[in-house]
Parts: sequence; C-alpha cells; structure tokens
Amino acid sequence: MLKTAGKKIICILAGAIMICLLAEPALIGTELYPAAQAAEGYEAVASYSEMGAIRDTLRYGMTPIYPEDVEDGTYVVGTECSSPYFRILEAKVTVSEGEMTAVLTMATESYSHVYLGTPEEAAAAPYEDYIPLVSENGRFTFTIPLEAFNAGINLASFSVNRQKWYGRQVVFDAGTLPRGVTSYVIPDYDRIEDAIRLYDITRGTNSVGELYAGMVDDEDAGSPRRLGEPVEPIAMEEADGVYSIDVDMTGGSGRASVTSPTWLIVEDGKGYAKLLWSSSYYDYMVVGGETFYNQTTDGSNSTFVIPITVMNEPMRVIADTTAMGDPLEIEYELTFYADSIGGRGRVPQEASKTVILVALVIIIGGGIVNYFVKKKKK
Repeated sequence: MLKTAGKKIICILAGAIMICLLAEPALIGTELYPAAQAAEGYEAVASYSEMGAIRDTLRYGMTPIYPEDVEDGTYVVGTECSSPYFRILEAKVTVSEGEMTAVLTMATESYSHVYLGTPEEAAAAPYEDYIPLVSENGRFTFTIPLEAFNAGINLASFSVNRQKWYGRQVVFDAGTLPRGVTSYVIPDYDRIEDAIRLYDITRGTNSVGELYAGMVDDEDAGSPRRLGEPVEPIAMEEADGVYSIDVDMTGGSGRASVTSPTWLIVEDGKGYAKLLWSSSYYDYMVVGGETFYNQTTDGSNSTFVIPITVMNEPMRVIADTTAMGDPLEIEYELTFYADSIGGRGRVPQEASKTVILVALVIIIGGGIVNYFVKKKKK
C-alpha cells in the first residue's frame, strides 16, 4: 500500500510540475533553464547584397578527410575561401590524437572575431563562443578547431569597419598535404577540374556522319550548318577512324589559337579536322566555298569539323568572330602535318578523359577506405 501511495504522490508531483511549466512558459530559459545571452554589439548581420562576390569552395570529387585519416603532425595547407575579402595568407593545421586545429594567418586586421557557423548563429551566440583575432609580432591569426579537410566550413567573420557578421565558407585542401601522410592517395583536384572542363567542351560523337547529323540548309528548319559549294577533302591512307594531327595557325591578330594536336577524322577514306578554338566567339568558318558552323551549343569554346584540303602546306580559311560586337571575318592559314599523325590520345582533351578515370578510381577508392575506417571505429 505504501509503495502504491508513493507512486501516486510522485505522479501527482510530476503532473503539477508540468502544469506549472505549461502555464508559465516564461520560466523556461530563466531559473530552470538559463539561456546564454547574445553578445551586445554583435547583433548585426550583413545582407546578401553586402557579401560581395561569392565563389565556390568545394571542387569536383572532394571527399572529407578526417583527423583519423591523417598522420599526427603540423602541415601548411592550401585553402579556398568563398570571399576574396577574407584573405588567408597561410593555414597551418596540427593533427594530434584524432583532433585538428588550424592557425589562419590573415592579411589584415579587418575582422576582429570569427565564429564557427552562419552569421545568424554568430549574432545570437554569447561572446565567449567567438574566436578573437590575435595580433603578435606583426602577424594576425585566428586559431580554430577543424573537423575535416575537403569540407566546406562555415566561418562567420565580424567586420571591424562595418560592425556586421559576414558569411564565409573555407575549405582546407587535403590535396596540398604532403604525400604519404593520409591513409589513401589524394587526387589532384585542379587537374581533375581542368580535365572535366576540357572534356565538357569537346564531348560528343567523333564520326563525321554523326557530327553532321541533323545539319540542314533550310533556315526555316533551323540554323544552317553547311552552305556553299562542297569542298573535296584530301584522300587518306589511314583506315577510317579518329587520330591526332599537329596543326599550326597563322593570321589574324595572333591572340586566337586552335588546340594542337587536334583530332583527325578519317571517314570514307577522306580527311577532316575537328578544331577547338581558344575563344567562344567564333560562329562559322569558311573553307573554299563551303561554310561550317560552330558545333558547340553550351557557350564553351567554339569547335568546328572542317575538311582538310591539303597537307604540309598552308590551307586558307576564314573564321567569323563576334568578340568585338559586330561580326568580323578574319583570314587564317592552317597547316596540317602528315608526319605527325598519331593516336587520338595525343589530343589534350582525350588525355583528360584518362585523368578523369584515374581520379574517379582514386576518389571512389578513398571513399570506400573512409567508409570501412568509420565502420570499424563504430
């Protein structure tokens, strides 16, 4: 009986406490639940329009690298920040017993504090949560805890001049760590991005028939692709397929260029070249009496498939550019060298595909290793 009565009393008291809390919500956050007070004078947050130019920090293929994947030590690493105004001169990361700290050496004293989080979170946080700028021997530094490399870290920064919090995102690039200090190989992200950019510019089919598929002369049906008198391509000894060939270009102002080696396409025993220009402003080329239009449709650098009419001698062409506003036809001479014909892998854009494949293998392999390391620790 006493036990039953005791249980009833406990239930009644618990119910009474809940009723009081519901009836007096002001109690929450005061005596019973004291809340941290936001720092006075640090409440202002910069608007999006005040942030200035914002750029991406993470790059293709980046996989977070945690301290347990890195040997203990101190390393100077590269960083990428979303804003050019938050200038980091040097980032020195110390890895020790499963934890990391980063010392950021800043270019100026423009920011007095940083906060790990968004500007809104910083404005609502207590002063003791802020990380102050340390000025010593002419160096200005912030020391912050670091959870992972290759991860976008929100780092709100408080402007001394504006007295506002600005949103910044910083990435610590694991690819700049010394070789051998991580549990798996880190790919070169700059090279991957360059390779993807080149591949995107030139992706598509390789056969002349496919490249010309859908090209029409009827303006009402779409943009014309081949106009004028047909040009006879040079006969080739090579079997039908895709090769590489060196090409020189002269003429114009000298500022424009085409990639060399470029693609040599042999179809029905005839030779064609696929040219990638250094500009996106070329809209058509004229070879003999025939006009060929730009194959690129996404705004990247212009590409054309044109017949090769002569080898080892200058071949006169006209290219129309809109770079200066009004269309302007410019004369060039292209020289294709027969003794340079080789495998298509010599073309820089083709080589970039290999880079991408290798990088993907490394990225996927690294992700698998990461997964099993985490799983084992759990």
